[in-house]
Amino acid sequence: MTLGPDDLTMHGDGLVRPECVVAHRSGWLFAPHCAGPGGIAAIAPDGRVHTLAMRTRGPGVPEALFPNGIALEDGGSFLIAHLGQERGGIHRLFPDGRAETVTDAVAGRPLPPANFVAPDSRGRLWITVSTTRVPRALDYRPDAASGFIALHADGETRIVAEGLGYANECLLSADEGTLWVNETFGRRLSAFDVTGDGLANRRTVATFGPGTFPDGLAEMADGSLLVVSIVSNRVLRVRPDGTVETVLEDSDPAHLAEVEAAFAEGRMDRPHLDTVRAHRLRNVSSIALGGPAMRTAYLGCLLGGSVAAFEAPGAGRVLPHHHHDIAPLLAAFGETP
Repeated sequence: MTLGPDDLTMHGDGLVRPECVVAHRSGWLFAPHCAGPGGIAAIAPDGRVHTLAMRTRGPGVPEALFPNGIALEDGGSFLIAHLGQERGGIHRLFPDGRAETVTDAVAGRPLPPANFVAPDSRGRLWITVSTTRVPRALDYRPDAASGFIALHADGETRIVAEGLGYANECLLSADEGTLWVNETFGRRLSAFDVTGDGLANRRTVATFGPGTFPDGLAEMADGSLLVVSIVSNRVLRVRPDGTVETVLEDSDPAHLAEVEAAFAEGRMDRPHLDTVRAHRLRNVSSIALGGPAMRTAYLGCLLGGSVAAFEAPGAGRVLPHHHHDIAPLLAAFGETP
């Protein structure tokens, strides 16, 4: 059975472009805050919203961050993938509002607008860049192939996979032996083997048909992956054998047909992403699994003012950040753990 908009609950209010959502075992949720100098929005279990805005910035940090993907660190700081108009970077935002640059260059060149960042247990960062084209909408095409994945380790950042069809969110397996990545306009979920110094053995896990533009992903305890699609507001379940099932959808058929035609004809542009005709979801871009039994799926939306949630079709995998210490962050909000 496919769920619909009536099966959703909403958490928080007044969020600004919560493109990515992170769930913590305490019940707190975190999302990007794309207003003013940029920062993080924190949603308390009772729905109250706090904002952690950048207050001071170190060398290389732009005057205003445009956070896209975020990653929670132990101690309550965040890694932020900066999606600038022409340049990107990975920056760290501390609970006191200080920001520092982690990396803003790759292979000796400025890092293009960064989409997502995923830390591993060795302290390395896996970074996705969707496209090197400016503006980004030039790669909203079926033949998109300028995306890449970079690895930041030992103070250096280098490209470890390229030629991707708009690289979006990525996720490491529990043993960190596999890296999955969504290729939004390539319309596929890809996987790589993680080697000692990079990636190898690129392969396609699943391909997606009309109306599906994969963006965020999360792993369930049974090894299935939940993938969300922008435009169509779909949540798909990709089983280990590659079978794809629709879990939830909130879309308008006429709007979807218009976008499909524009995509096929090579004229898809920002208005196709910035227009929403769905009932409740506002262009779903991210999914996180959490809650008391890891059975709640939280959805981040490009154009939303809240985080939507529904009961997942199974338990989610517990990720390392679920148990990170966030006491310093809560103290900055005047909250107690």
